[in-house]
Parts: sequence; structure tokens; C-alpha cells
Amino acid sequence: MKTANTVNLFETATIGEAWLSVAHEIVASGRPSRYDGLPILEIPRATLEVDAADPDDPIIARYADAERLAWMRTNFVDHDRVAALGDARSYASRLYDYAETGRDQIAWVIERLRTDPSSRSATITTFEPLIDTTYIPCVSMLDFWIPGDAVELVAYAHSIDFGAKGYANLIQLAELLGRVGRELDRPAGRLTFVVKSAHIYDTELDYMKNVLRAAESAGWQA
Repeated sequence: MKTANTVNLFETATIGEAWLSVAHEIVASGRPSRYDGLPILEIPRATLEVDAADPDDPIIARYADAERLAWMRTNFVDHDRVAALGDARSYASRLYDYAETGRDQIAWVIERLRTDPSSRSATITTFEPLIDTTYIPCVSMLDFWIPGDAVELVAYAHSIDFGAKGYANLIQLAELLGRVGRELDRPAGRLTFVVKSAHIYDTELDYMKNVLRAAESAGWQA
């Protein structure tokens, strides 16, 4: 982890290492704040650079909560509204039926990069400003490109909870990157995830501290 002017950069080989590295920094040096009225520990402007964004990650498989993983996967594959988010539209509906227009944004990205592999504007959003009057999706921009042989993804989030959901977000982003790569017959490369507010809710601190202790005992190093 490198820090300069409160911009936090985490360079890791895998998404599991990225999750633990960000969580460790939040627990170690995060500042108390509040989000949606709830107390959190927070670090600002976190950028995760993951070399191998493989969704089949052994760290996440070992330490993540299975129910939360399943919940996030449903959010990314099921078009039904999400009751836990005030009946907001799911990520799946935003990606594959943008603004209820039938527009499949992932198909559009694939075709754009197939037609022009040098494109720097295969960029899509989950934010639906005419519909999102209360809930704003955490991950709002996905920007795919092919700077070399592999497809890479740069994603932006206004905030990510690295206690309860961050690992699940990383898996789903890696899944999307892998899908685009397969459709283009190219390997999936680097995942860059820019997070304005990387935080852990106070209610998740004990869980995350236990995960970090267990990972360190198993040989993981921050």
C-alpha cells in the first residue's frame, strides 16, 4: 500500500488480497465518520490495482460470508428489484436493461471493442438519473479497454463497504471482466477499482478483525 496526500493505492495480485489489504488499512488507520446515519471507519480515495482479477479467489472463498456473496450475485444476475435497497433496480437490470429501455450495455461494450479494439470509450454506467431519485448505486461506472493483449476494466464507486460487501463487489466485477474477455477471445487482465469512500461499518468491525487475524495466522501479510 502506498499513500500520498490521502490517496490510497493498493497494488495486489488477486482480488482477495485487495479486499484484505483495504480492510486492514481501514481497521488500522481509518477515521471515524458516518454514512446514512451509521458510524463507520473510512479511508478516502482508495484505488485498487489487481493484476489477476480471477473471481475464483481462494481468500474470498475461505473467509467471506456465503450469504452475502449470494446476495451480491443475485443483484448482478437477477432483474428483480432489490428489497433491501428500497426496491431499487438491481445491477443486472441496469447493465442489461438500462433505464428500462432494453439496452444491454455489456453487449454494447463487447461489440464496441470487437469493432475497434483501440477504443478508449467502451464506457457504461449503472446510474439512471431519471429513475434514481433516492438510491444511488455504489458502483456507477465501468470502463473497459484493451491497452495490450488483455481486456482491462476500470470501475468507479462512490463508496464500498469492505466489511460486508466489498469482496462480493470485487467478484462480480471480475466476473464481468472475464465475460467480456471470453466474448472477445482475449484474456482478462487488470482490474482497477477507484473508491471514493472505502469504509467498514462499526457493526462489521469485529467480523473484519477476526477475518484479518485468521488470514494473518494462515500466512497472509498486509
